[in-house]
Amino acid sequence: MSSNGTLIVISAPSGSGKTSLARRLLDRVPDLEFSVSHTTRRPREGEEDGVQYFFVSVARFEEMIQAGAFLEHARVHGNYYGTSAEFVRRRLQAGKDVLLDIDVQGARQVTAVRGDLLSIFILPPSAQVLEQRLRERAQDTPEVIERRLAVARREASHFRDYQYLIINEELEKSVAELQSIVLAARCRTPDRSERAAAILATFER
Repeated sequence: MSSNGTLIVISAPSGSGKTSLARRLLDRVPDLEFSVSHTTRRPREGEEDGVQYFFVSVARFEEMIQAGAFLEHARVHGNYYGTSAEFVRRRLQAGKDVLLDIDVQGARQVTAVRGDLLSIFILPPSAQVLEQRLRERAQDTPEVIERRLAVARREASHFRDYQYLIINEELEKSVAELQSIVLAARCRTPDRSERAAAILATFER
């Protein structure tokens, strides 16, 4: 692994299983950290400040925007979401790979700033399956679900903007594919050049 970690961006329409995949990936892959975003939405049941998100007021979020504190930020479903540039920088410099769970709009902003990231898009098997998942998790009102489905239709067409595509039909298979992508990225020649140089030096004795 290189001295600096890799920034990994995962995007998907809401309800595609992205969060479940990310959690399992974090459990299985060492030296991988989740980037905890800031948001102005209310915590859901079981969520803790600083774990799933940093929950802040609209006024505080807008202060951070003005200060240039975000690597990316967006307003989605009436709430702000943003990735702290300092949070990500510190972990990358410590040699950790950093996982960003962000939407298409945020991924576009990050890609414009950092061209060296690893990008992965998650699609559900169909729109019908996506709607069923959204209704079964019972976290949103019918009106919010309809808005999420409308956004999903727009976001799904952006899969070509990403380097990798996973169709989340069966969870364990999708986790295995996601893990394979991340581990393979760590084997890239530039990321292992320092180790290779040390190995070559042993041939000079």
